[in-house]
Amino acid sequence: MLTVRTVKHRLRTPLRTAWGTLLERETLHVTLRFGPGDWGEGEAAPLEPYDGVPLAAVRAALDAYALIDAPPEKLLAACRSERDLPQALAAIDLALWDRRARLERTPIAKLIAPDALDAVPVNATIGAEDRTGAAAAAATAARAGFTCVKVKVGIGDDGGRVAAVRAAAPGITIRVDANGAWTTPNEALANLRALAPIGVELCEEPVHGVEALREVRGESPVPIAMDETHAPGSGAADAVCLKITRGGITGVLEDAQAARAAGSDVYLASTYDGPLGLRAGLHAAAGLKVTRHCGLATGTLPVREGRIVLM
Repeated sequence: MLTVRTVKHRLRTPLRTAWGTLLERETLHVTLRFGPGDWGEGEAAPLEPYDGVPLAAVRAALDAYALIDAPPEKLLAACRSERDLPQALAAIDLALWDRRARLERTPIAKLIAPDALDAVPVNATIGAEDRTGAAAAAATAARAGFTCVKVKVGIGDDGGRVAAVRAAAPGITIRVDANGAWTTPNEALANLRALAPIGVELCEEPVHGVEALREVRGESPVPIAMDETHAPGSGAADAVCLKITRGGITGVLEDAQAARAAGSDVYLASTYDGPLGLRAGLHAAAGLKVTRHCGLATGTLPVREGRIVLM
């Protein structure tokens, strides 16, 4: 039996990105029950401004999945045959992994790899629109033990804000995320050349599209990561940002294999998911033994010395 309920999460501070401002997240909490003591929980977290998938479409897919009568080992494939919507399948996949972890009394990370990491390095996210706010956020992150911050760019005064972050936290690792705000490779390269002297670890999604990313990567002074352009096996970027919302843990593992085979590094980030999505991301990152900072510090899980310890 599959049941679904809506959950709302209010962000502690508004997040401004190239695609808009995020104040609140609405997710779908899923419970799969197969019998007494045999169950698992999952979460669907589409974000329409980011991935173009409406919550209503995911709810409709989950309602269709609820009519499927299949054993646990065949349920995900049956749901995919009914409606191949990664954001909805993610909820089913998370619930199936959660069920297995409960039955085997083993953390998901250890199911992925017996020698999984015990903790995952994470970054703080800075979405402030002004230099003063960005500097204050960076200083706060450093005091809290973060060793990496991600600064949203493509929203104005990028160089000034990133420089303010560097001045406020001189020893911190800075990565930037444009969310595809720069419309051409030439525009992206001009901005990256201006940011490079400040010291930037990588730029996430400077432009959209495999060929555009490949062109930027070929001339960029800053390493390039892809996110919204979902082509993990293309080899068009130095690193690939993986998301639980794209097909759940199983989808992340498949994408990581494709990215690594193409010579790209990987790390995980949330789309401001709920607690189940964040937990899944942490366990997937630990099981994949990801060493780059992951964007999974977007909830209430405690961060100690720049890492989240798996519970």
